[in-house]
This record gives sequence, structure tokens and C-alpha cells, in this order.
Amino acid sequence: MKSYKDLEIYTTSLTLFYKTHAISLKLPKYELYELGSQIRRSADSVVSNIVEGYGRKQYKADFLKFLTYSHASNLETGCHFEKIQHLYPHLADEVKPLQNEYDILGAKIYKFIQYVKKNWNNFK
Repeated sequence: MKSYKDLEIYTTSLTLFYKTHAISLKLPKYELYELGSQIRRSADSVVSNIVEGYGRKQYKADFLKFLTYSHASNLETGCHFEKIQHLYPHLADEVKPLQNEYDILGAKIYKFIQYVKKNWNNFK
């Protein structure tokens, strides 16, 4: 692995960020700076923390800390999607599949965290 760009969790989270950003702009104007901003920032945090953690991979604790932040932001993003589905049912058909993709990503990030805990020396 030469770069964070080789990580499936990176490429998936970046793709999901772009999709999330686009959907957030479909919220009512008064939500663009509230729930819309929250979901854009949490989705961005998922991918950004993967990158930052990888950049600190020579330090196991830092690598794991930022991967954990990414996982937590992934959960936060899922929570925001639940809110959107409840408050704006007309967006549910677009949001539900995306929320499912974030659930799958969360499982992959968790598995990667477990892998790094056991195999950290392979990343140095």
C-alpha cells in the first residue's frame, strides 16, 4: 500500500461524501446552514480523518485515534440521514440507500481498525 488512496475505505468515503453533499443541497433553504451543514461536515470528517490517520501511521495510537474519529463521524452521518428521512419524507427514497452505504462503510472502517490493531507493523 503506497498511499491512503489505495484504501477502499478512503475511496468509498470520498464517493459517499460527494453524494451526501449533493443531497444536502436539496434540503429546504432554512436547513442548508443547519442540518445540511452538519451532514456535510460529518461526511467530510469520515474521509478526512482516514487521510489524516494514514498520514500519522508511523504512530499506532494516532493512526487508530483518527480511524476511530472517522468511524464516529460515519455514525454521526447516519444519524443525520435518519433525521432527514423523518423530517423530509420526500427525500427518503434518495437518502435510505445512501444511509445503507454508510452502514456498510462503518463496518469496513471498524474491520480496518481491528486489522490495524493486529498488523500495525505492516504500515510503518
